[in-house]
Formats: sequence, C-alpha cells, structure tokens
Amino acid sequence: FFYLVRVGHPINYYLQFVTRFYIHFTAEQVVYMAIVGSFPFNSFLSGVLSCVGTAVLAVCLRIQVNKENKEFKDLPPERAFADFVLCNMVLHLVIMNFLG
Repeated sequence: FFYLVRVGHPINYYLQFVTRFYIHFTAEQVVYMAIVGSFPFNSFLSGVLSCVGTAVLAVCLRIQVNKENKEFKDLPPERAFADFVLCNMVLHLVIMNFLG
C-alpha cells in the first residue's frame, strides 16, 4: 500500500472501489431488511453502521492520501493509513459491543 502511494499510482481508484463496495453492501442490507424483515434489529443496525462507518473512514483516507489536497500535504501516507486502521478497530469494537 505505501509503495503505491509513494510511487504515485492511482491509489484513489482502489479506495473509491472500497467505498463503493461498502455503500453497495449497505444498500443490499437495507433491501434485505425491507423484504425479509428485521427480527434481530440490533444485528441489522450493526451491519449497516459498520458498512457506513467503514465507507466514511475510507473516504477520509482517500482525502488524506490525495496529493492534490493541500490541507494534508505534511501528513505522510503511513500516518493516514495508521489512523484508518486504528479508527476501524475502534469502530468495530463499538459495533461488537452493540451486538451484545
């Protein structure tokens, strides 16, 4: 991952794919809930919030590693990726706690 960012490959396309995947997966969960029902509602909420949260974190990572963004030009890509991983761990710990 870090090699691709340093060399200047279009890593944003890969991150856009991850974001689109999570948004699509969220839509699938909502459609499934509408068709089948939401008996374990906390499980449905956990799945949707996990997908939406991960998509938001992927967008934040994409903003931070974009070389054209002047706000984060001093932030190394390793730090941005470490923030992404740490925030994902915290998000999923909260989601697992919500499941009970």
